[in-house]
Amino acid sequence: MLDKMLQFNCDKDVVTSNSNDGILPKDGKVGGRSKGASYPKKHVNIRDHFGMKNLLMLCMESVASNDHNTANKLLNRIKQLSSPSGNAFQRLAHCLAKGLEARLTGTGNLIYRSLTTKERSTSDALEVYKLCTSTIPFMNASHYYAIQTILEFAKQATSLHIIQFGGRRAIHFMPLIQQLSQRPCGPPKLRITSIDFPEQGFEPTAIVERERRRWVNYCKKFNVPFEYHGMTQKWEAVDPEDLKIHKDEVLVVMCSYLFHYVMDDSFLENSPRDAVLKLIKRINPDVFLHAILNGPHNSPFFVSRFHEVLFYFSVVFDMFETTMPRESPWRMMCETEICGKQVLNTIACEGLERIERTETYKSWQARTVRAGFKQLPLNQDIIKKIKAKVKANFHRDFFLDEADQWMLQGWKGRVLHALSCWKPS
Repeated sequence: MLDKMLQFNCDKDVVTSNSNDGILPKDGKVGGRSKGASYPKKHVNIRDHFGMKNLLMLCMESVASNDHNTANKLLNRIKQLSSPSGNAFQRLAHCLAKGLEARLTGTGNLIYRSLTTKERSTSDALEVYKLCTSTIPFMNASHYYAIQTILEFAKQATSLHIIQFGGRRAIHFMPLIQQLSQRPCGPPKLRITSIDFPEQGFEPTAIVERERRRWVNYCKKFNVPFEYHGMTQKWEAVDPEDLKIHKDEVLVVMCSYLFHYVMDDSFLENSPRDAVLKLIKRINPDVFLHAILNGPHNSPFFVSRFHEVLFYFSVVFDMFETTMPRESPWRMMCETEICGKQVLNTIACEGLERIERTETYKSWQARTVRAGFKQLPLNQDIIKKIKAKVKANFHRDFFLDEADQWMLQGWKGRVLHALSCWKPS
């Protein structure tokens, strides 16, 4: 099942097995609808939309000025008009109201921690993943670009070491393992080092061992020599000696959509974010693959963050409304638990409690250059294939573009995801 989910609509020149194991079935349908088709939207009254937006802005201003009485009255009105199962803006308003209420009551960090430590069943996680990857190309496109880049760097390698920052449940390595097994010269020895954040409520040793067993069994299936090393600690505190880097191996560092959880320099004088980049430069990889959420809602000021969150997630929820069935419980889980968690933390928390700190790709560009990296040009052959896959299999309002050697992906002109490749100068 996972293998089929991860193929990104493969054709013969990139397929990793003899069958057509694309995300889409052979009839080109997702969830019973033709590829690229829209789900009919609930009727949205324009006056209601702007009325709700006005209520949210007034409520935000009342929360910002600590006017509890007015804020509570406005929150009650917003709750009446919003719904986790309504149209796109009603669903977003439901999430925003929760964030505003948590900020007003001072319970933001408590609620966020409870959502973070809530472990979903494997079947639920897979259903959410399957829905997202079959309707939205962002993750698969990024993983496809990363895998093809790794294969190019490791073309003649006898040993390949991938250091993954945030590697828990990194199922995108499955097609990489399959393709390594098919090399004419035989597979290299594959070493994966996974570095995860410490999390309350989870036993790190048990998680590391579970991941090790899963990857050992998968590599054994494809006769790929394998070694796994899992670590759970703050990324900026990693000692390069613990990574056990060998001189004769091709070394790849990956970070996919998790760097925004590392604290930046808007609150701490010595930026952990810069410290991690300096660590990566010190270990001197052949390539550093960096995929990010392109979000500008990292202002130190609550009012500015709220405006950006409203704008950014309006686009995200419109994308869900257009491409996913509205009755899907997995869509609701994605909106309320994944997006809702990010919205809540960004709105309701401050200081060290504000964990979600997304930056734009332009900010990351400046930060990474400043840390001593040079950018590698995007591979145009890979970009061309991804563009063709997105155009053929996903909704017409998705786009893939390039700027400043970043691969940009988004919806209706808004850049939501970005990826680039780097090497220490």
